[in-house]
Amino acid sequence: MALARTGKIMFTAGLLGLAVACGVPKAHDGTAALGVAGSPAGAGVSASQAGNDLKFGADHRFTSGLTISVGSPKSFRPSPSAYPQSPRGAAFDVQLTNDGSTTYKLSGFTVTAAVEGTPVKQVVDTTQGFTGITDAGKDVQPGRSVHVTLAFAVPREQTRLRLQIRPSATEALVVTYCGPA
Repeated sequence: MALARTGKIMFTAGLLGLAVACGVPKAHDGTAALGVAGSPAGAGVSASQAGNDLKFGADHRFTSGLTISVGSPKSFRPSPSAYPQSPRGAAFDVQLTNDGSTTYKLSGFTVTAAVEGTPVKQVVDTTQGFTGITDAGKDVQPGRSVHVTLAFAVPREQTRLRLQIRPSATEALVVTYCGPA
């Protein structure tokens, strides 16, 4: 019972931190769920306390020993064969490093993204190499890392993008990265 209450308190603290750093989202705020994996993007930048938003380029280490690094967004123009069609995309290098003592199941990793409170979709553009997680069924052994590049549809003009990352469905903590894209 105390564990459930602690989880609720941590979740509420995370939402408050998100509202302060990225602004209060609109009432219709949503997210677009998608799978993810990781790469060496942002090594050397430390994460702040749980519940606080991180800047792109920062690392976050979960109590399980899993460390997530999300690099700064790189703007690109999606090809004609990309889905969904968008005037612009923002691509992120993500690295997951398993410094824990147990195997990490990559299939549980999810990322949601929103621009100004509106959910955005992951861009799949095989022409440019944006294919999402191709090894979602892969297990990451202790001491190993996985790299993935994810891309999202964003408006033509620069905007503020919020990525929320959850390492597994059983993890109560959601880490939020927020910044210009």
